[in-house]
Amino acid sequence: MVAEVSDGHARGRGECVPYGRYGESVDGVIAAIGAMRGALEGGLDRLGLQQAMPPGAARNALDCALWDFEAKRTGQSAAALIGSAADNVAPRPLITAFTISLGTPDVMAQAAARAAGYTLIKIKLGGGGEDGGDPARVAAVRAAVPKAMLIADANEGWSPDHLETNLAACAAAGVALIEQPLPAAQDEMLGKIRRAVPVCADESAHDRASLAALAGRYDAVNIKLDKAGGLTEALAMAAEAARLGLDIMVGCMVATSLAMAPAVLLAQRARYVDLDGPLLLARDRAPGLRYESGLVYPPPPALWG
Repeated sequence: MVAEVSDGHARGRGECVPYGRYGESVDGVIAAIGAMRGALEGGLDRLGLQQAMPPGAARNALDCALWDFEAKRTGQSAAALIGSAADNVAPRPLITAFTISLGTPDVMAQAAARAAGYTLIKIKLGGGGEDGGDPARVAAVRAAVPKAMLIADANEGWSPDHLETNLAACAAAGVALIEQPLPAAQDEMLGKIRRAVPVCADESAHDRASLAALAGRYDAVNIKLDKAGGLTEALAMAAEAARLGLDIMVGCMVATSLAMAPAVLLAQRARYVDLDGPLLLARDRAPGLRYESGLVYPPPPALWG
């Protein structure tokens, strides 16, 4: 979904992906964006938008469109507007993960071998116990890419009964980080065990208000603009996460470069970056982000910001 904001001269765009897990749909996002037309025509700005709409995909599209609109209208880059370009330090290219989908150990190992040019590889876990389950998947991928940094995403797919066994297998394979091993509403065990691998909250983290409850259970938080409801809240989340001592990961839904562009600016302050959404599409928009040798480059002005 793409939202556009224009005054007849400058035009800003923002892209979002409705996420069914949170009750979002294309029709619902269209309606939510359309309902804000009158307020926007009346001068509603980004800060007012945070109060006018709840976090989610619809607010993300409008918030990012307003950032882009302000950059186009003022002639300042979005990086300058948020302070990323302070002291004349321009946004830099970032190492981004490349995602390996959930499959059998052999299939995942083959996919990882084909992605050996990436220095950071993310593997999807959370499958059943056939073929040795997740420990076998992790071991097979590590054997295929012995030099890559690995992060894993269990997508809420582990149970408390297997948590420590799976964590130990990831530790043995040198996995650097595991996203959301337990369901969001059933993650209290994470605060009661020694975590053999740092654990990152994804579905358990939404906006600033959700972060305080994560302390003690998680070591990092995955900030996604579609969950946070835009770059404005995501920047505030990053600051609050840092205050709480949580590492920052910046992730994405599967979307085009327009959705990734503001996230690249947010990711300038992240420890882990997972912005490979356009690489998983049959076709990206043009102009798009530049991806090269495992790096994602800052957005060109013609794309966003």
